[in-house]
This record gives sequence, structure tokens and C-alpha cells, in this order.
Amino acid sequence: MSAPVQTPITGKECLVSSHSALYALVGFYSAFNTRDLGGMSRNWAQSDDIAMSNPLGGLRRGWEEIRGVYERIFNGPAKVYVEFHDYTLHESENLFYAVGRERGYLERDGRRLDLAIRTSRVFRKLDGRWQQVHHHGSIEDPALLERYQKAVRGEAF
Repeated sequence: MSAPVQTPITGKECLVSSHSALYALVGFYSAFNTRDLGGMSRNWAQSDDIAMSNPLGGLRRGWEEIRGVYERIFNGPAKVYVEFHDYTLHESENLFYAVGRERGYLERDGRRLDLAIRTSRVFRKLDGRWQQVHHHGSIEDPALLERYQKAVRGEAF
């Protein structure tokens, strides 16, 4: 087991090689934090066998279902920012996964909710490029989870 990396990933990192696994991970956070649906689409594999399980969308399979979750977040009334920290990276020839935590916040109507999410992301090398094929995120604190879900839906939190 490798030691956790201390430098957070925000999506603003400058990387030399667009073919590295880390580049794909940074690309996800860049697309998420700038609400870039096109960038998010390029980050995920475009197939029916990809999957995402997170606090907002539940279990979603295939890019069409996953895209709907991101559209709801990006077009909703709340601004959500997350960065990846306290993580380990694991890479083989055609598989890469990252396991760690996300911290950040949700802002809406002048209110802020600090976020703490356990996260794993899995990427496969497809056509010479790393593409995300699985994500799992969970919020441990039930009260925080409820407030987060309400805030994204536009309800009082």
C-alpha cells in the first residue's frame, strides 16, 4: 500500500503529459469545478457499462444516466466545489484507480455547507487514453448528507 499523497488535486494543476493517469484525474476535477459538461463527457468512457454511485444520483449506469447527474449539479441553484486529498494512486498497464477523500463546499443563497466525501475513481486505458469507468462517493455523516441533498435540490438546508 502506498502512502497517502498530501498535495490536493483541484483541477488547476498543470501537467506535461496528457497521456498520464494523473492527467485524467486532474481533468475530472477541472471539469467538475468549472461546470464543464463537455470536459466531463471527455473524462468518462462513453459506454453502457460504466457506473457511478454517489450521494446525489444513487447508482447510475451508462454515460446518459451519469450525464444527467452532472447536468443537475451544473445547472442547479447551488455551486459545488471539491478537491481530492488524503489519497493513494494505483496504476497498472490498463487500469488506474484513486482512493481518498474530497473536501469542499456547496454555496447557495449566501449560505455555505462544508463537504466531506469518501471517494474512489477508476479509469481504464481505452484507445490509448485514460477514461473514467467507475466512481463511488459517500458522505459518512447522515445530517450532512441530508443537508447536501436538499441544497442541490433547491430546498432549505
